[in-house]
Amino acid sequence: MANVKPTRRRVFVALLISAFMATSLLFAAGRYGYWQAYTDAGIFGNLSSRSNMGAEYAMLEKLAIIFPVNKNTDMQFYQNTWLRNYLYPVCDWPGPGCKIACNRTSTYQTLDIKTKCFSRAIKRFEDKELFIKLDDDALVDINYVIGLIKKYQRHHKPVYISDHQRTKTRDFPDSLNGVRYGNGKFYMFNRKLAQCLKTDIKYRGSRNEDSVFGGMVSHGCGEDNVEYVQEDDRWIWHKEYTSKNKHIDLAFIKNH
Repeated sequence: MANVKPTRRRVFVALLISAFMATSLLFAAGRYGYWQAYTDAGIFGNLSSRSNMGAEYAMLEKLAIIFPVNKNTDMQFYQNTWLRNYLYPVCDWPGPGCKIACNRTSTYQTLDIKTKCFSRAIKRFEDKELFIKLDDDALVDINYVIGLIKKYQRHHKPVYISDHQRTKTRDFPDSLNGVRYGNGKFYMFNRKLAQCLKTDIKYRGSRNEDSVFGGMVSHGCGEDNVEYVQEDDRWIWHKEYTSKNKHIDLAFIKNH
């Protein structure tokens, strides 16, 4: 077979075709978000490198996901997610799979008591460095969590990651007035914060469980001593999960 010598024209045409194909690929990736999980993660990285996967999963062993459950909680669903090995279900009564039992029947009106229950229990989890409180109608991205662990696992201050706001209940001039607290669907905190929670906090009547946790932080740790971090809701799904060809109702049966 005769050798075909590349001419300038052939080289130019080949380069032009290659450039066109590369441009088309980049456009498609941007249009359909094929690489978004890798390029849009910021400090949170990804698990694509085999050499890093072992170290990153080892970090998760120091994590406890505090997971209040009730009769409508679908544990099968969560056992089929990355969360399964790190879940610490908070139950009313002892039973299979329960890691924390509060030994009393809870209702929507008594979730503050359940919050105080698991807050006392986690003080004994000496092998855990970071905690997530997650509602049973929420999901959180594994890469996001690993990124937060990398950044805050050895932080010198108590850390409280959530979407924070302040209580505005002026009708109850007690210890929970004006406290800063996180959105209950997700909040993450470190061992330093768990240790300084004031779990015997007193207040009037039944109160929102998330503001009670914020009150335990405020009165036990001191707001000036706490690193309050805004969560990134791109990586947290509440009540529904929607991405590409998936649309999942995470709250099909309403708990309250």
